Amino acid sequence: MTRLAAFQRVVSQYADIADFLVVYIEEAHPSDGWVSSDAPYQIPKHRCLEDRLRAAQLMLAEVPGSNVVVDNMDNSSNAAYGAYFERLYIVRDARVVYQGGRGPEGYRISELRNWLERYRSDLVNSQTAVLHV
Repeated sequence: MTRLAAFQRVVSQYADIADFLVVYIEEAHPSDGWVSSDAPYQIPKHRCLEDRLRAAQLMLAEVPGSNVVVDNMDNSSNAAYGAYFERLYIVRDARVVYQGGRGPEGYRISELRNWLERYRSDLVNSQTAVLHV
């Protein structure tokens, strides 16, 4: 299963307890730069925000159920989160509670799934109320 397919599966499995957001950053393998032979799309280096927005439209189609936003041309989100080129985060109550390794080597969708499963279990257990009458 590809990383994208695995991510899509997590999005569908945990949509009831989590909102998913993809931040589209600079292109890892632009068609006019460091080209990857297995890149599904030929996307040139972004020269302006409009280029990046057009490229992000492709990502939006690939991750239904997720919101997709675009990093600015200064790549401030990428710099702040060290996402270069893929990284998984879980943010809860404005705090990072899970930070995955840097991708592609450190991209572990199983860790994300495990965290979400523990969270779901905690939610279920915390919703059990005991009433004394």
